[in-house]
Amino acid sequence: MHRLFSTSRLGGLLLAGAAAALLAGCSSTRPPEGIEAVAPFDVARYEGRWYELARLDHRFERGMNDVSATYQRQPDGSVRVINRGYDEGKKEWREAVGKALFTSDAQTASLKVSFFGPFYGGYHVAALDPGYRWAIVVGPDRSYCWILSRDRQIAPALREQLIARVAALGIDTQSLIWVSQQRTDPKP
Repeated sequence: MHRLFSTSRLGGLLLAGAAAALLAGCSSTRPPEGIEAVAPFDVARYEGRWYELARLDHRFERGMNDVSATYQRQPDGSVRVINRGYDEGKKEWREAVGKALFTSDAQTASLKVSFFGPFYGGYHVAALDPGYRWAIVVGPDRSYCWILSRDRQIAPALREQLIARVAALGIDTQSLIWVSQQRTDPKP
């Protein structure tokens, strides 16, 4: 559910289209082979704002810091996704709004997300703190990974534990980009 950002509607559609095409190229909304989505999963506890601590590089987030994602359950069972971040090059906040749907039952943290039209990409919570304080999310393959937290900063010991968990999933931890979380987002 964590994807891209834009301030202008046209720019957002263009970026969303590029990201959707990239995700559609992956052609899967299932977790990567050998990775299981968290179950049982409680979307009500997952709701709210998460801060992106680390990610693998993709052009739709390149140059972004202070990235967050807010998840909101909808009456139809979908989840509204609001991604925001600060574009260091353009010196502006960017936002994208998308929709996520569970790929099976709502007790399994495996969803598909779209920011543009009928194109969906996989979003799978592969590891989750029992208190819903941090999460490791993967996409349809191991080239998509995010470490999310309810807090902007985490203790060094927890950071090392999360890196070890990401490595155990077969993801290249040397390629993780650690996201600066220094600015206060003007939108809650």
